[in-house]
Amino acid sequence: MQVKLGLKENLNQFILLIIVNAFVGGMVGLERSILPQIAQQEFFIAANTAILSFIIVFGIVKGLTNYFAGVLSNRFGRKNLLVIGWLFAIPVPFILMTTTDWNFIIVANILLGINQGLTWSSTVVMKIDLVGEKNRGLAMGLNEFAGYLSLAIVAFATSWVAAEFGLRPYPFYIGIVLSFAGLFLSLFFIKDTSSYVAKEASGNRIAKLKNIFWDTTLFDRNLGAVTQAGLINNLNDGMAWGLFPILLAAKHFSISEIGIVTAIYPAVWGIGQLFTGKMSDLVCKKSMLFWGMFLQGVALLLIVFASSFLHYIILSAILGWGTAMVYPTFLATVAENTHPHDRAKSLGVFRLWRDLGYAIGAILTGIIADTLGTNTSIITISALTIFSSLFIQGRMKCKSSTPKLTEWIFKINKN
Repeated sequence: MQVKLGLKENLNQFILLIIVNAFVGGMVGLERSILPQIAQQEFFIAANTAILSFIIVFGIVKGLTNYFAGVLSNRFGRKNLLVIGWLFAIPVPFILMTTTDWNFIIVANILLGINQGLTWSSTVVMKIDLVGEKNRGLAMGLNEFAGYLSLAIVAFATSWVAAEFGLRPYPFYIGIVLSFAGLFLSLFFIKDTSSYVAKEASGNRIAKLKNIFWDTTLFDRNLGAVTQAGLINNLNDGMAWGLFPILLAAKHFSISEIGIVTAIYPAVWGIGQLFTGKMSDLVCKKSMLFWGMFLQGVALLLIVFASSFLHYIILSAILGWGTAMVYPTFLATVAENTHPHDRAKSLGVFRLWRDLGYAIGAILTGIIADTLGTNTSIITISALTIFSSLFIQGRMKCKSSTPKLTEWIFKINKN
């Protein structure tokens, strides 16, 4: 079979990978809006740091799994890692719906972290393999759109089911369907993409990294800037995941209202990537990352002063749009700055640090919230996010052929 790179040339396989990643995202949405409330109401856990322990574990495990997925994907194949990832997902909903011991909730999130690290990493790398250099941002936008829109839908669905039928077990039945459907598609319909890597590498002129781990983490100007921004992005997402339901419950919003606010953020994040992914192919990636991180920081700061349901909806949407601007751009930037043979490993290193942000964010926000209050915690994370945007502005470089975001918007308006 002749190997051809491109989105149109590999559309059927690309669509199947989008569907699989929708199931991947849905597995995280399973506990997004209701698990902090389960911690309080069924396990009688009061301290924020203790409640956020499931996010801490999830972030550490997912981050480490991302790294090893990058290291092992060239050796064992992308498809094999995808299938193995789904095997780790199957016990998760059964544990969440039945356990009476919080330690088993932690175990479920260890399994979920492994599932997310292997499956999401595999779908990201496989889509990049298929499309080649052109439309890489669009490919990542579609991938992340599917994952995070599904996350939002499932987060809302579980909160609705919980409001109607109770926090457990019924909301987690959704996870049983998602895990078995993801495994079925991955096992019988997804094809490995190693031949596409060889095809792209044959004509690629990007120099290989001297030390993939340290160049991606720190030394390469563009890769290092993207990596720190990825960590800060997921740091504030970890805070939103853990603290927003608690903050809204303290303000006497209902479970369904909490579900709406917590779902709007990833919904805008997901849908927005349909546009921002393609934008990152046309616009300087540095500009996309700066404005996306800056918007996130401002939205988080304003949440401290919000008082009405409408305020939270608007700010949740702004936070989602800022995240949509950066998320596909992160991955496209790493791919743009790495040789095809380095790419899976470099993406693994980036995703290691990015998803460790969940753990760091949960620990930091939990400690600050318990000692100085929720508002102080949110303000701290807001300041870190704005600083991250300024770091990008000072360190990254644009390709000379791509306009900055403001220039691109002005050109569109002029035309």
